[in-house]
Amino acid sequence: MIEVVAVIDFETTGMSPAQGDRATEIAAVLLQGGRIVDRYQSLMNAGVRIPSFITQLTGISDAMVRQAPAAAEVMREVADFVGEHPLVAHNAAFDSRFWDAELGRIRRRRRQEFACSMLVARRLLPQAPSHKLGVLIEFAQLPVAGRAHRALADAEMAATLLVHMEEELRSRYRLAEVSHELLRAIQKTPKHQLQVCVDRFRRSQPTAVD
Repeated sequence: MIEVVAVIDFETTGMSPAQGDRATEIAAVLLQGGRIVDRYQSLMNAGVRIPSFITQLTGISDAMVRQAPAAAEVMREVADFVGEHPLVAHNAAFDSRFWDAELGRIRRRRRQEFACSMLVARRLLPQAPSHKLGVLIEFAQLPVAGRAHRALADAEMAATLLVHMEEELRSRYRLAEVSHELLRAIQKTPKHQLQVCVDRFRRSQPTAVD
């Protein structure tokens, strides 16, 4: 069975749910075998004002979210959509905080782990001029899915970047597969020890190519 991972992206009113910031939009794409096989996207009304600089950055306005479904309804839908699939986000430290906080408001709890495509890129593509999503997409000459800082476009581009890095790992290290487990190991490994990390993983996999 080919592993399915869920790549998610939030747009929010600020940087920290601990400071009262809330989600304004979420998208999740399901990735299997190098292809996006399903998508979910929705604006969400958390009943809070969107700062003007956030509207300038994202294009999401107070008027747009006033017409959107309630945040609780959206989170129930997207949590059901994602299910138990392993999670991926670009800068997962940010998205995981909002995922956990918004889930907590509907009395749900995350069970699966996040992999961070930004941390993996720092190890695998250290020559990139920066590891922001848009810069990496341009650096790797990958297609732009839409306006940056909109959840679905960013989730799709993060998924495309992830596929690109998985292909690079398979080619560079002659791996038969690149699992979510391996990505999480790589993101915690200093870049100068990447070979050791991948070799350790390859030895544990009966399907690795000799």
